[in-house]
Amino acid sequence: MNLFTPITLRNLTLKNRIALSPMQQYSATNGIPNNWHLVHLGSRAVGGAGLILTECTAVAPEGLATLSDVGIWNDEQKKAWKNIVDFVHEQDAKIGIQLWHSGGKGSLKHPNERMKPLTLEEGGWIVKSSSPADFHGVIAQELTISEIQELKTNFVKATLRAIEAGFDTIELHAGHGYLFHQFYSAVINKRKDEYGGSFENRIRFLVETVQEIRNVIPEGMPLLARISAVDYIETEDAWILEDSIALSKILKENGVDFITASGGGFTNVSKDKVYSGYQVPFADAIKKQSGILTGAVGMITEVEQANAIISTEQADLVVIAREHLRDPYFAIHAAKELDFDIEIPWQYKRAF
Repeated sequence: MNLFTPITLRNLTLKNRIALSPMQQYSATNGIPNNWHLVHLGSRAVGGAGLILTECTAVAPEGLATLSDVGIWNDEQKKAWKNIVDFVHEQDAKIGIQLWHSGGKGSLKHPNERMKPLTLEEGGWIVKSSSPADFHGVIAQELTISEIQELKTNFVKATLRAIEAGFDTIELHAGHGYLFHQFYSAVINKRKDEYGGSFENRIRFLVETVQEIRNVIPEGMPLLARISAVDYIETEDAWILEDSIALSKILKENGVDFITASGGGFTNVSKDKVYSGYQVPFADAIKKQSGILTGAVGMITEVEQANAIISTEQADLVVIAREHLRDPYFAIHAAKELDFDIEIPWQYKRAF
């Protein structure tokens, strides 16, 4: 088994084990993807990646982090996404949409303005989370039970639009300190009702959303999730790897087919814990102890490194982020380096 061994998730077969990791581009208007997103995602499909994953895509306006993020809460956005999906398919690649809600980490200015909180006068909104908590100097309000139910409905509606747009798979962004993570980590979740307290209660929002999405997507369509395997916080209430293994088992039982194991989201990770491949052990542990397929992330930059992760069965996909920004043709270059013969777009064959 190697980077160019196909893999099948339910009825979806990927031509290789290389995925483009979701990376926010902060380039949309009114949540609508545009030519930048077409070129960004499309060029990585041209470059040979087997699976293209969109940046985190909001299921409601208040789910955005900034006013420049993408969404899929209306039909205009759906139509724009379909153009991108169609182009990716023309390159013999598959594409998944990462559905997301920022929760308390929303209502921020553009990164070029250092992501300071947006005021209501500037187009910002009141952010809400599992519990009142300080995000970027703004205290989020606690979501009511009825608001939680509405959020699940928003995820289902976004899923249905994604299916209509032609996406091959759905990924839930349940990590990096965003809303689902704000529920399952006791660092943020201090609720006293059925969505807080015990492990089972804190994961309830995510599990119920998974159940509702699984009920509306085709049986053959895989459902993916990205989680933060650890909080990188040294407190008793922090989320740890053992929690992620337990969560992954439950998600698998409820129809999730694949977990991307990332980490953090509530604090900056100590520099001594960040190194090449530093989060690969999370994917390895979750894969081996839960039985679910996993994706590895975390400064995977070298072809041999990526191939070794697959060949030693530490993960089932390598989900490449920044290296794909530096090299849109990472997969083609990997095939050349590993001496695999892969199909290259005819327009580019004379260069390879």
